[in-house]
Amino acid sequence: MLNEEIIRKAPKVELHEHLDGSLRPKTVLELAEKKGIQLPSDTEEGIAAWFSKGSEEKSLTLYLKAFDITTALMQDKDSLRRIAREEMEDLAADGVVYAEIRFAPILHTKEGLSMEEVVTAVLDGLYEGKKETGTEFGLILSAMRDQSPAISLKTAELAVAFSERGVVGFDLAGDESGNPAKKHIKAFEFIRAQNFNITIHAGEAFGLESIWQAIQICGAQRIGHGTRLTDDMTIKDGEIQKMGSLAHFVLDKRIPLEMCLTSNIGTGAAPSYAEHPFPIFFRNHFRVFLSTDNRLMSNTSLSKELIIASKEYDLDIHDIEKITLNAMKSAFIHHEKRLKIIYDVIKRGYKELREEYGLS
Repeated sequence: MLNEEIIRKAPKVELHEHLDGSLRPKTVLELAEKKGIQLPSDTEEGIAAWFSKGSEEKSLTLYLKAFDITTALMQDKDSLRRIAREEMEDLAADGVVYAEIRFAPILHTKEGLSMEEVVTAVLDGLYEGKKETGTEFGLILSAMRDQSPAISLKTAELAVAFSERGVVGFDLAGDESGNPAKKHIKAFEFIRAQNFNITIHAGEAFGLESIWQAIQICGAQRIGHGTRLTDDMTIKDGEIQKMGSLAHFVLDKRIPLEMCLTSNIGTGAAPSYAEHPFPIFFRNHFRVFLSTDNRLMSNTSLSKELIIASKEYDLDIHDIEKITLNAMKSAFIHHEKRLKIIYDVIKRGYKELREEYGLS
């Protein structure tokens, strides 16, 4: 039987975590005091409770409002570097062996930093964390759906320019409704022409059109969330009876779905753990894995997400390993590096877990 101790020890892969959604409450307090920013609480416990209130109350407005505070604290090099380093430390402490962390550089230029300076500071912190912990990483630069396509193109160009220094992909985030991904087509065309990597938030708050557009128009190689792909399925008693062409395409082409259980429930993308589409996708062999999205706002970690999944969906050690391998196979680092982590770290780690705990 799986327990929390086994899952926390298990090697993990995190591919969908936002830097500005994963600060430590202690760091929030210290940086806010330094910058003279008033907070809703002056204790770590109070800060943690306030930031996760939107998720617990399923209020998307409150959930997103919390980012106004975190981004305000991330406007100078020292703060960006510190937060990135701590991110790596926290991931490593949770058993994460490889992580892809994303953020939108443009959101951190309000006090005079250039986007290049922002990315450099974050990479410096990530490399410091890697040196301390041994955890491998890739950085994904996000553009925002509701911002100018010119900013998206600049972000895409920046991602490619830093591709030899730790940036592994380009992302589009933000409110899907009224902000179609194709509006940013020049950024995607640039990325594709440079043989680079694309993941797009789609099918979280909007339906099939958003997922289809992300894949077929913009060239997404991974989909962030994708919960609404079930709109292209006929499901009865938890079983897929029929799939449409888009669902078949995602399955056939092994397009990965970055799923975030607690976050999806907190933002209303799924009504409950029991009704989340993850187990349907997983049992029907979609390339799906679990991520945290925003550890601070969702009061979670990758271990917590896997613990929830193991209890809600009756997963065993083989399933947890499969989810981890799905993620590592979907990572944006080069093939030989993926294989090295799969065989030298993940498979070896799960073999040792089975031996230690007598798991079949």
